[in-house]
Amino acid sequence: MTMRRSLASASFLAASLLATDARAFPSFFGKSPSPPPQPAAPSVPPVPPASKVQIPAQPPVPDGAPALPPVLVQSGPLTFAPLVKRVIPAVVNIAITQTRNDGGTKIPPQIKGTPLEKRYREKMRRHQEEVLGAGSGFIIDPSGIIVTNDHVVGDADNVTVSLSNGQELPAKLVGVDALTDVAVIKVESPKPLPYVAWGDSQKVDVGDWILVAGNPFGFGSSVTAGIVSARGRDLGAGSLDDFLQLDAPINPGNSGGPAFNMRGQVVAVNAAMVSPAGGSVGIGFGIPSEIVAPVVEQLRKNGHVDHGWLGVTLDDGDGSVQIVDVDKDGPAMKGGLLRQDRVNAINGAPVDNARALLRTIAAAKPNDTLSFSLTRKDKPLTLAIKIGKRPADADD
Repeated sequence: MTMRRSLASASFLAASLLATDARAFPSFFGKSPSPPPQPAAPSVPPVPPASKVQIPAQPPVPDGAPALPPVLVQSGPLTFAPLVKRVIPAVVNIAITQTRNDGGTKIPPQIKGTPLEKRYREKMRRHQEEVLGAGSGFIIDPSGIIVTNDHVVGDADNVTVSLSNGQELPAKLVGVDALTDVAVIKVESPKPLPYVAWGDSQKVDVGDWILVAGNPFGFGSSVTAGIVSARGRDLGAGSLDDFLQLDAPINPGNSGGPAFNMRGQVVAVNAAMVSPAGGSVGIGFGIPSEIVAPVVEQLRKNGHVDHGWLGVTLDDGDGSVQIVDVDKDGPAMKGGLLRQDRVNAINGAPVDNARALLRTIAAAKPNDTLSFSLTRKDKPLTLAIKIGKRPADADD
């Protein structure tokens, strides 16, 4: 399933959009700075709501327009400390290694001449491994289920997880989904581990406070705060692009870490940042929990995710989506879609651009039957189409 139109921001993002896994400063060099051990909590209780303030009505503007009514808003918290203490035990650092056969040490140029070079060489001599990078993750089940990004662990030979108390545990891969950049790993622990719960990203508004936790530049158990800057950001990375834009500082190594609401619930997974220079400039992106949570559930159950596929080439129209081409013997052709058809809604939900249609199809399960409301030669038409399984080589 492809789109004819190009994304205006693609060339800029290709140069400045960075996945936020740290390739030069992993916590696996040794123990990263960590807080004292925290007692494991079975879940994260809500943080008391912030105080409310009344904004006085503003005077009328010069042209005589009526004044806006008073607005009741929540003030920012005086401190994030209670929230941090509750959630940070469930945030982990992830070190990625690959077994070497030649016993050599390959020093990344970014750490040559720094104090990290000596520690790196010592680690390599002991373990005969090359540290490829590091990222973050968070525990969602006391049995040791951890969520992170596919681009953090997807190509690793070995994964080591460092808990907030400094304990290191080997992890095994449960499953990855490249389309959504979500991965699930698991560690074994003799005791139940602290964990956090999902929040509803659909209830997150632009302007809401957000707390980001992770492993930036290998410095474990780090937190930053900011607000949700925008919703529904499309970076052109895949069919399910629907990022939350965050202004909380996100740096290399934060990939896979959680973004919390003020109740200590995970509403996004940190995935990328825009940076001309490689550091945070206040433009980061998180995958909403409404996308991640169902994917995680399928990965835990099946080890993989099967996404829906329609088999069409699309173009944007005026408030609808035009079918430019139909793949031979694909689900669209079998369901009766034709070139020049204009899709107005799927299952009653309007689709006003190609990206919206792609997201709807990719989120569907193979063999689901969806109702397509369309226009053909200026006449309304409804088709019931059985969705297919997305091929591994699909380009969108």
